Amino acid sequence: QIKMIEIKLSQGAKPGHGGMLLGPKVTPEIAETRGLKPYQDVISPHSHSSFSTPNELLSFAAELRQLSGGKPVGIKLCIGHPWEFVSIVKAMVETGTHLDFVTVDGSEGGTGAAPVEFTDHLGSPLRDAVVFVDNALKGAGLRDRVKVAASGKLVSAYDVVRICALGADWCNMARPFMFALGCIQARDCASGNCPTGVATMDKKRFRAIEVKSRAERVKNFQKNTRFAIKELLEAAGLYHPSELTRRHIVRRLSASQIKLADQVYPKVSDGALLRGEQVDDARLQSYWNRVSGTSFK
Repeated sequence: QIKMIEIKLSQGAKPGHGGMLLGPKVTPEIAETRGLKPYQDVISPHSHSSFSTPNELLSFAAELRQLSGGKPVGIKLCIGHPWEFVSIVKAMVETGTHLDFVTVDGSEGGTGAAPVEFTDHLGSPLRDAVVFVDNALKGAGLRDRVKVAASGKLVSAYDVVRICALGADWCNMARPFMFALGCIQARDCASGNCPTGVATMDKKRFRAIEVKSRAERVKNFQKNTRFAIKELLEAAGLYHPSELTRRHIVRRLSASQIKLADQVYPKVSDGALLRGEQVDDARLQSYWNRVSGTSFK
């Protein structure tokens, strides 16, 4: 069932912050699977013990790829300090060891379990982050080698089309499927007292979820969203989401100004950073020659 391996560096709602799985949710089955003690709180650290530099991260990814028999290995992160991601891209160029994909999580993400200050104020919004990651990989000549996924408050078919046009190859959607399951975003995930029974191990609460009917709702959401994406692509005269570009998205910037996303966001030509060319993205221009694979700083 496992198709790929994702190393989570940070999460949209909790960049630079670990999480906690409450003891009541650590059933014997979960404890056995994760190698834990049942019914004890599990504190997730905010950093990894297997690596501390971009080069070490790539070595760890290569090890996971080998141990898994060649499955794709990538990272998931919410863009914070831009030089940290640029250093990972630089490390791929310097070492020749590549990630297979990068999942970009937007600061809009989160189910309600994250600290409010983190949800409201930390991390880069998804659209800006996808453009930055896409530009960085293009500038380093890696875009054909490294795929980009997008995750973070994607709900509708248009959300999928828009983010693919901005640079994503595929989308990870959680929030709308939770809605289909019955989530009302009560923001009470962490307490274990979810009123709809979705985020709790309390039998009196989760018995409200009738699996057969809820499964049908989730299936219908998936089916209808895919159909809506197809219709949007047909309306634009396209055959596949891979044909979408930033020129397909139009943004109103003011009452009198409308521009294509291609005119709004900075553009970087393929391999421009390797050739030492000037690029529109100021962050890449500023940090590319100041980072290396030996440090995230």
